[in-house]
Amino acid sequence: MEWVSGKTVSFDVSGVLLEGKCIGPPPSESDTIILLHEGLGSVELWRDFPDKLAAATGKGVFIYSRQGYGRSDPVILPRPLDYMNLEAERVLPTVLAVIGFKSGYLVGHSDGASIAAIYAGMETDNRLKGIILIAPHFFAEPISVTAIARVNEQYSGENLCQKLSKYHSDVDGAFKGWCDSWLNPEFLKWNIEEFLAKIDKPILAIQGTDDEYGTMLQMDSLKQNVAGSLQIEMIDSCGHSPHLQFPERIVQLICEFIV
Repeated sequence: MEWVSGKTVSFDVSGVLLEGKCIGPPPSESDTIILLHEGLGSVELWRDFPDKLAAATGKGVFIYSRQGYGRSDPVILPRPLDYMNLEAERVLPTVLAVIGFKSGYLVGHSDGASIAAIYAGMETDNRLKGIILIAPHFFAEPISVTAIARVNEQYSGENLCQKLSKYHSDVDGAFKGWCDSWLNPEFLKWNIEEFLAKIDKPILAIQGTDDEYGTMLQMDSLKQNVAGSLQIEMIDSCGHSPHLQFPERIVQLICEFIV
């Protein structure tokens, strides 16, 4: 696959077309920061954060929309409740192989952070130099379910559907695939803490003090389970998207972490 910096293209992963974009040198030629989006995210919804990250670090940045999101192929619903585990175990390794990932870092936000943690704890990938987890989930909390229930009401009764349709070709698939999984009572049993103790790469974890989707229990889990290098940064007066609310601060933290 030939990547042109700043150009969004479709690429084939096991017969599924995914939307992807490379900023800077391609993953096969240089250290690359792989960005893994949140539960309603996409390539576009990272806004200009990837460009700021590439400019500040001098490294390549690769972003893609998972199946069911952005301009990637739609997904069959309902999603399995372990969809993040399946993404880390089956899809992400293939994505890295297809793009020719040479070495670098995973940066995940929310669901994407959970996927990064599972992947890093699943196997030893010598190409991986570290992971950055922004507002991660390692287990389901009641606060998360409550917040998602509110979003579900907005989707049905307000113009959230119309807003999201600007970023997702199959907006109902993107929203329902995420929302219906988290609101399933069985999802409260979802837990990936077993992977944390197996992570052998440095970790930078970032969370807003006012995160409406998770509490400090997520950071406490890291402290209790991670045996290796761990740096936790709390961002004051910040919600669930520190990289969008305080991009310069988050870019600075990542620059300091990867040096």
